[in-house]
Amino acid sequence: MDSLRKILIVDDEASMRKNISDLLSPLGYETYEAGDGEAALQKFHLDKPHIVILDINIPSKDGLTVLKEIKTISADTP
Repeated sequence: MDSLRKILIVDDEASMRKNISDLLSPLGYETYEAGDGEAALQKFHLDKPHIVILDINIPSKDGLTVLKEIKTISADTP
């Protein structure tokens, strides 16, 4: 788990982001949150997460667009 500790959670519902974060944080994961596509890409560049949990239906840039951009930056990020 040491190499996959940072997780970016992207969802437009704050309660969903919080629930996922609340589940992962006690397991030793560092969680970061974003509520839309633009914020997700900014957080991805800033926090360098190892894993991204990404909702498809999000504002500003949909999840598939964000996924394509993330894969362009870091093809190995799950």
